[in-house]
Amino acid sequence: MRKWAAATMAGTLAIGTLAGCGKEAEKPAGAEGSKQGETTKFSISMRTLAFNYVEKSPDINQDKWVKMVEEKTHTDLDIVLVPHKDFEQKMIQMFATNDIPDVVQGSGGVNGKELGGSVQAGVFQPLDELLQKYGQNLLKKIPKDAWDNVSYKGKIYAIPEWLSNPSRRATWIRQDLLEKAGLPVPKTVDDYMAVMRKFKEMGVENPYMGRENFRYADTFFGAYDVFPYLSMFEKQGDQILPKFMDNENMMKALTTYKTMYDEGLINKEFATINPTKFKETILAGKAGIWTMNANELLQWEQQLKAAVPTAKLAIIPSPTGPDGSGGHYLYGSVSRAYFINKKAPNPEQIVKFFDWMVSDEAEKFFTFGVEGENYSVENGAVKYKAPQTPQEVDEERYRQAFLWMVQDTTYNKGTLSLTEEGKKLIRLYDEVLAKEGRDGISFEPRLEALQKNPDVSPISDQAPPVLLNHMVKMVYGKEPISDWPKAVEEWKAKGGSEVIKEATEKYNKKDGVTESRRK
Repeated sequence: MRKWAAATMAGTLAIGTLAGCGKEAEKPAGAEGSKQGETTKFSISMRTLAFNYVEKSPDINQDKWVKMVEEKTHTDLDIVLVPHKDFEQKMIQMFATNDIPDVVQGSGGVNGKELGGSVQAGVFQPLDELLQKYGQNLLKKIPKDAWDNVSYKGKIYAIPEWLSNPSRRATWIRQDLLEKAGLPVPKTVDDYMAVMRKFKEMGVENPYMGRENFRYADTFFGAYDVFPYLSMFEKQGDQILPKFMDNENMMKALTTYKTMYDEGLINKEFATINPTKFKETILAGKAGIWTMNANELLQWEQQLKAAVPTAKLAIIPSPTGPDGSGGHYLYGSVSRAYFINKKAPNPEQIVKFFDWMVSDEAEKFFTFGVEGENYSVENGAVKYKAPQTPQEVDEERYRQAFLWMVQDTTYNKGTLSLTEEGKKLIRLYDEVLAKEGRDGISFEPRLEALQKNPDVSPISDQAPPVLLNHMVKMVYGKEPISDWPKAVEEWKAKGGSEVIKEATEKYNKKDGVTESRRK
């Protein structure tokens, strides 16, 4: 296997080297079912996900938790970190140069933009027989729809990390600020505007926390049901159209953001705020309302209290629009997926490694850490030493969400079940998130017209480049919002008309169509 010239991240990010030029130490055998002294070496590329612990690690391959995983699984991992913000670009470079590690982590299914058609090109090996021999725990625990999502022409090509609840993103609010404002929990867009204006009067720097490309800052597109995303097609008349072609509601959503911009309710520089700055600003106590994955609520609250000890976070129903509904886009059934290079010398051992990830031993290790250090057992019950500092929270999040590669990643049931706050968060999934969220018609594999026209192609949570540019300019007042229909015509002229034609034909033939999960 050729070495992959690993991506670099300025200053802080350690990049591993590939198998064959990495670590050499043999690991002692300890786990049941492995031969004494046997160690499996393999390289694996992993997106950093903007996790502080990962991106600030001087060398992730020397991390103590990685070492413990290696010891438990009799492996010698060579983790190649791929920068979160440049993920797709770096992945494309990897495939272009054919420097591919033994295992490649993708974002979801087999047709992801970051994979660049590599599954169809035969870069990876089908896993059905290997899973039958070495991955029975994986086959038992992972739901069928997740396996379907990583299959191509009837063969499984990846091991998926799955998501049992597709409504994951939520609207967060500083509950302490809302109580201080003396206002009720907002419901409609107008209610939200009233709360944000009050927050502004109170001196909150960012009543609504914006972020570049509207990612994790798209709450109000949900209110008007116009998410310009890959899974957001709908039937209008006899055609299948993207929801952003609902010009009336799209202009209402853009007008909402422009009003927020004009009144200083969203940061004037939101279009350049990256994920790191986004989180730092919130944890510094400078934001009132924002979007984030619900499963991270308690960890963020713990970190926020370091700057604002009286801060309290809450998840509230997302703003509703003209149809009385709202919420964020629904995720697919797969959050990360692991593809095995067809040239990897030891695929059976790699499958065993992932099979261990869904074992009881792995669940206990990733959830609670090390007995005697992170938890104790008293009268048969786990007494977990919850992290106290922001750094400890980062470490827990890394262990539970990044390094635990294959799991149901909806939330960490083990730690949440230990506290009343955690049980309350679990109930929020049933009582709030299960009742909101937007979805649409989607196609698998991705429409060919989208694959050959990157400018008109959205991704899971980002608008097509040709539209995103106009959206930002309209909010900044550089273009009139009334020109949105012209932006749509530009999208159609640059390949969008082909997208509509292909989507309509495939829908009528029931070819690769997934219907909306929300009506």
